[in-house]
Amino acid sequence: MPRIPDRQRIAQDIRDKISSGEYGPGSKLPSLREMSAHYGVSAEPVRSALLILQAEGLIEGH
Repeated sequence: MPRIPDRQRIAQDIRDKISSGEYGPGSKLPSLREMSAHYGVSAEPVRSALLILQAEGLIEGH
């Protein structure tokens, strides 16, 4: 079974949390540091996941 890249796994998890309403419109996502700790990865895959979601129009960067 092929391993899913961390950035895609994280992006999918955040997508799921958005669609379930856990992250509602206008709510703030956890910090990069919090997400890195939560997913057990460095900041880089988290940043990549957020860029994917931004490109999809699911989140906004500030």
